Amino acid sequence: MVHAVNSGHPGGSLGCVEYFTALYFEIMKHHPEKWDMDGKNQDLFFLSNGHISPVFYSVMARCGYFDLNELSTFRKLNSRLQGHPTTHEGLPGVRVATGSLGQGLSVAIGAALSKKLNHDNSVVYSLHGDGELQEGQIWEAAMYAAAYKVDNLIATVDYNGRQIDGDVDQVLTLGNLTAKFESFGWQVFQIQDGNNLQEVIESLKRANTYLGKGKPVINIMKTEMGKGVDFMMGSHKWHGVAPNDEQLAQALSQLPETIGDY
Repeated sequence: MVHAVNSGHPGGSLGCVEYFTALYFEIMKHHPEKWDMDGKNQDLFFLSNGHISPVFYSVMARCGYFDLNELSTFRKLNSRLQGHPTTHEGLPGVRVATGSLGQGLSVAIGAALSKKLNHDNSVVYSLHGDGELQEGQIWEAAMYAAAYKVDNLIATVDYNGRQIDGDVDQVLTLGNLTAKFESFGWQVFQIQDGNNLQEVIESLKRANTYLGKGKPVINIMKTEMGKGVDFMMGSHKWHGVAPNDEQLAQALSQLPETIGDY
């Protein structure tokens, strides 16, 4: 998808394949065929780091939110599959425009509180980049969620250690994220290998057992940017760079399975 339009973010998308697969096919209670903006009595997901839309769209299409062939319109003029998820074209599965980093946690908290007010026992999930946690609004939201006991929310941080300008620790170190979120009043879990599908599934199931106990829940999930493609891993350079023809062929040859032309 990224190669076809020479634009997009392959690194972080490849790093979060297992998370999205676990969430949409195993964990979330959702009904793509009955999708609407309200999402009453369904679990909701908000992609805060909206630039990894390629994996988001890919999984949603395979879940049945829209036809798989629409993936070929990614980032094209008038497409519903913009580089960052948007709502104005009415793409099923997308409830908020994201990509301005730092805002998704606030939106997820609002949705979670709405569910509480409506006596809806469904769960709200959100995903955030580690570099995104350098945004101040994240920490305002973190304080709010704990103060108001938003305990129907499970956030996850994609901790791959890379961002557009380099390693996260070199740009602006995050320090001890576990200690920080615990000090803010969150229940914190570690996912040691976010590229191990079974571990991600088990970790999300474990997080669900802590819902309703007065604390918001967050997973610190270690992943590898560009997972599965040797020349993409270990570097921030593939954060937002499209592969050329030769690189695409090399990447696809390394991945265990490809479907169609995508």
